[in-house]
Amino acid sequence: MGDQAVRAGEVSARRRWALDLGLLAAIGLMMGFLAPFASDQAPVVGRYAHWMVVMVGCGLIGVWLDRVLSRRVGALWRRTLVVSVVMTPPSALLVMASGRLLAGGRFTGPIYLDLLWQVWPVCLAVMAVRAVVWRRAPVKVETRTVIAAPLPDAEAAFRRRLSAKRRGARLIAVEAHDHYLKVHTDAGEELITLRFADALTELAGAYGWRVHRSWWVAAEAVESARWRRGVGELTLAGGLTAPVSRTYRAVLKEAGWG
Repeated sequence: MGDQAVRAGEVSARRRWALDLGLLAAIGLMMGFLAPFASDQAPVVGRYAHWMVVMVGCGLIGVWLDRVLSRRVGALWRRTLVVSVVMTPPSALLVMASGRLLAGGRFTGPIYLDLLWQVWPVCLAVMAVRAVVWRRAPVKVETRTVIAAPLPDAEAAFRRRLSAKRRGARLIAVEAHDHYLKVHTDAGEELITLRFADALTELAGAYGWRVHRSWWVAAEAVESARWRRGVGELTLAGGLTAPVSRTYRAVLKEAGWG
């Protein structure tokens, strides 16, 4: 399994190098066609050869530097700027050498220094194009909470305390009010006389959570959660909201709502 992963990585690296080379060659052809920096005065074949050598050669320097610096500079556009600056001096030397073969001329310090300011914008543009090509699209992560079916008759004992109208309704939440409980269902609310601790015991097998010292909510009724400084608020079915205390946040986080 490890050997397969290594081979896959090698194939991926070779593929990236091949794609980079193709991209640089395409840019070289485009520059040969546009003939900037008075290169239109040179013969057509020589002009295209010059720009292919320059763009592919300088580009490969930039690609290599990008691979090396990627371990130290993680931000894509910051690394692109750094690479364009670092690759400029050797790229300018390559441009001078290719230009001398194409049209003659001399290697002098002033010419080289002047050439740096012409080469750097081209290097920056080439590496920026490459960065756009290789930029990863933002990953959108969607969280889904899988609701398990309640255990058989898990809520039966508690539901028998409700009126006939709400006994078979969808249970949304249970809210404690002194010695009373306000039971929220999709058929309306109902007050019953029961301690909150006893209600939690009867709902122990149901799929839901205690989220506050005075709130229990059915898992399938939760629609969204908002958090601020460790406490939260749940939006439940029917527009009902329930508070979440710091004590019970871990339960919600484990279920995918934290």
